[in-house]
Amino acid sequence: MGKVFVIDVTKCTGCYACYVACKDEHVDNDWSPYTKPMPDTGSHWLRIDERERGQTPYVKVTYVPIICQHCDEAPCIPACPVEAISKRDDGIVIIDPEKCNGCKGLERPLCIDACPYGAIYFNKELNIAQKCTGCAHLLDGKDPLWKFKVPKCVDACHTGALVFGDEDDPEIKKLIGKAEVLKPEEGTKPRVYYIGLPKPFIAGQVVDPVADEVVIDAKVTAKDLVTGKIYEAKTDELGDFWLKDLELNHRYLVKVEKDGYYERIIGVVVADKDKSLGEVKLYKKA
Repeated sequence: MGKVFVIDVTKCTGCYACYVACKDEHVDNDWSPYTKPMPDTGSHWLRIDERERGQTPYVKVTYVPIICQHCDEAPCIPACPVEAISKRDDGIVIIDPEKCNGCKGLERPLCIDACPYGAIYFNKELNIAQKCTGCAHLLDGKDPLWKFKVPKCVDACHTGALVFGDEDDPEIKKLIGKAEVLKPEEGTKPRVYYIGLPKPFIAGQVVDPVADEVVIDAKVTAKDLVTGKIYEAKTDELGDFWLKDLELNHRYLVKVEKDGYYERIIGVVVADKDKSLGEVKLYKKA
């Protein structure tokens, strides 16, 4: 039965507890034959990609934890010339620290460039490639003081953003059904799933320039000119609106409506990134 991670980006607050837990478990600790000690600097077997999105004042920060994706079609495995990388029966991909020779004679191990997720690191001191092991040593009960069958990062996550378990577990299946994988175009079949990966938004503020006040409860719509889908939002008590979860690079016809006001067609906006429209002026009917 294969193991999977499910990471809910909407629950991640960027607290770095998972990052610290990973470091605490692997720096100065030799868990051979799973892995040797992680360097205290330069390696981040679990890193947090901080993505600042939008333009002032409509800005969001999204935190996306990135680990080895433990791919079923892992490109690092055939890239290794000494067959040091293998997949366990539970789906976790391991680099054997005894077999790995750091691709001696090359600038760095070939597996590093083969990984499309940037999840493999070179330990220059030991001359080996290293990465997240899914805390396989803990899953196998090699630490008598650890009684939980989950990786340290999952245990440390206080928001429940990181989940680990059997892919056949009904609850895990439900989560996977709402999730997607990173870089699906790579065809690597990752065992790490993500809920709530950031999609483009269009934001702004609707104002009445004559009354010099914001317009509350105005309806803002964006019609996807590729699919025809309509996205809708209402302005809040500050006149702000957020059209969320748009499709990247699609073109949207944006319109603002409010009873007693003239309709405002903003025009076509390309969602090639998160967009701030600033102030959108709406005028009352005579």
